[in-house]
Amino acid sequence: MTAYEALDAWIDVHFNDEVAYLQALVRVPTDTPPGNNAPHAERTAELLDAMGLTAERHAVPEAEVRDYGLASITNLIVRRRYAEGGPVVALNAHGDVVPPGEGWTHDPYGAQIEDGQLYGRAAAVSKSDFATYTFALRALEALGQPLRGGVELHFTYDEEFGGELGPGWLLKQGLTRPDLLLAAGFSYQVVTAHNGCLQMEVTLHGKMAHAAIPDTGVDALQAAVVLLQALYARNAVYRGIRSQVAGITHPYLNVGRIEGGTNTNVVPGKVVLKLDRRMIPEEDPVAVEQEIRDVIQTATASLPGITVDIRRLLLARALQPLPGNQPLVEALQRHGQAVFGEPVPTSGTPLYTDVRLYGEHGIPAAIYGAGPRTVLESHAKRADERLSLEDLRRATKVVARTLYDLLKAG
Repeated sequence: MTAYEALDAWIDVHFNDEVAYLQALVRVPTDTPPGNNAPHAERTAELLDAMGLTAERHAVPEAEVRDYGLASITNLIVRRRYAEGGPVVALNAHGDVVPPGEGWTHDPYGAQIEDGQLYGRAAAVSKSDFATYTFALRALEALGQPLRGGVELHFTYDEEFGGELGPGWLLKQGLTRPDLLLAAGFSYQVVTAHNGCLQMEVTLHGKMAHAAIPDTGVDALQAAVVLLQALYARNAVYRGIRSQVAGITHPYLNVGRIEGGTNTNVVPGKVVLKLDRRMIPEEDPVAVEQEIRDVIQTATASLPGITVDIRRLLLARALQPLPGNQPLVEALQRHGQAVFGEPVPTSGTPLYTDVRLYGEHGIPAAIYGAGPRTVLESHAKRADERLSLEDLRRATKVVARTLYDLLKAG
């Protein structure tokens, strides 16, 4: 039996345990907001400890978390070291997830299995890869062959808010500095680049007035309509800006939240817009932000009595491929094709992830894990999020084989 066959066999024998582990993770809610995620980290650490994997608990100071708009964050690191001479490979997945919302036909925290699919919020993105990476590591060590370098599991809880208090915090605190990074993804492609994201809050100030005498006020909502038209008009321009990265098309602007007004019989004196500007890897984030600010100022400059405050909420830079990622990428593609029986291409994704934070620290990275061909198929961030258990099984084999290639001695 080859080493690859032995890894595959171990994963098959222990697959029911892997599924049970994932079910236990899905059953602890991590809705973000409100972002009270320390209990999930504690439960994960307990489960890891039962498997002989000691997890370091790194609690982000409460004041930092609350200033960020969340309730609690404890990030986990499992460190495994082997003989000298090989790379340290970190595997990162995030436990925080958007609230379930409406329309579910399965309990979002039930982790029910039906027709080979496991249903639940974060079943696919990305508690699935807590399981993929944990059991790939266990299979690697069960092989009993000499290894060099090391493996770290990074289970973090701030991807939905940008990652600065997840991987970003671990890196800034000097708690980790791996040589390679593999992050949660899907099974049928290896992602090596992704979009950046700029999020901004725009507050338009007018003057409240009774709706019976509207001329005594300044309507901030009417001003917002003018601004929205100017912002959305930029999408026609963005469609002409094309990325050269496969899987990424063009920039896009979305206004995802609007708040304002006090009652139906009151002229709105304040309206708040929150916008999201996706940036292709070729764009300069500084120039993108300045362009948005210019559009806002130009659109509102001629509106009497209106003042505007602009606040940046998030600037997530794009992930650019770093040259040192080739051994990781090539191993994932080679074993992905062997296990799935079809080519596993490299591509970019229009999503943004906290993998960029590793890239900003010069750590070559790739994105690969358990899941379907598209986010749409997974129902991520929608009702009835689900994961094919066969994708989980096979992705675990691909990751275990890849770790063996990178870390085997001799």
